[in-house]
Amino acid sequence: MIAHCDFHIHSALSPCSDDDMSPGLIVGLAKLAGLDFIAITDHQSCGNCAAAMAIAQAYEGPVVVPGMEIESSEEIHLLCLFPDLQAAKEMEALVQQAMLPLKNRPEIFGEQLLFNEEDEATGCEWRLLMQACQLSCDEIARQVLARGGVCIPAHLDREANSMLQTLGAVPPDFPTDWIELSQRADLDQFFRNHPDLVRYHVLIDSDAHHLVQIDEPGWPIDVQPWSDPAEARLQVLSALRPQFRQ
Repeated sequence: MIAHCDFHIHSALSPCSDDDMSPGLIVGLAKLAGLDFIAITDHQSCGNCAAAMAIAQAYEGPVVVPGMEIESSEEIHLLCLFPDLQAAKEMEALVQQAMLPLKNRPEIFGEQLLFNEEDEATGCEWRLLMQACQLSCDEIARQVLARGGVCIPAHLDREANSMLQTLGAVPPDFPTDWIELSQRADLDQFFRNHPDLVRYHVLIDSDAHHLVQIDEPGWPIDVQPWSDPAEARLQVLSALRPQFRQ
């Protein structure tokens, strides 16, 4: 079946996002947009994934995939998606151990809000999330795949924090069959400029930092039918998992 997906959404935990990007409002708008899957992918943290997953299940919203947008030691952004919350939390702990203990300055970077399952703000993450960790792209991918997840180079058409701009290429041994482009990308022009990347499957996500950016109708992904959210997450990750670059 074809599922409609937006795998790159930032909640108010990301300091660059609006404070009204609460898990409940994200899930509600995604349901109105007709999305089947969304992923909460805050910078260097999965702190609001549990709330979003619980709210989505309670209100029969889209299936929420726990995720993170991890910034590597090369300052490259990687879209990392996980089969369950435990795997995401394990990766979060690994990433945050590899970060400098810098405090967030909300007046400069913005708030980093944490929410509960009632969609109530319960506090703030003290650590500055807008920073790179000291794990390489290869090590991040290895750790994510070891936890049953997928690791996809994010927004390759952008200049900032893009693997393509930083390294000049997607290394052929990087374990992904997928690349992500932003909504502004011209696919034909992109692949004319980068013909070596035509062998990859493409995701186009919203990278939403504001509620109005949540994608409608989403990006189509061919997945197997599912009976519950846990199985659904396994099905969509199976569709995204690398097959020939392990």
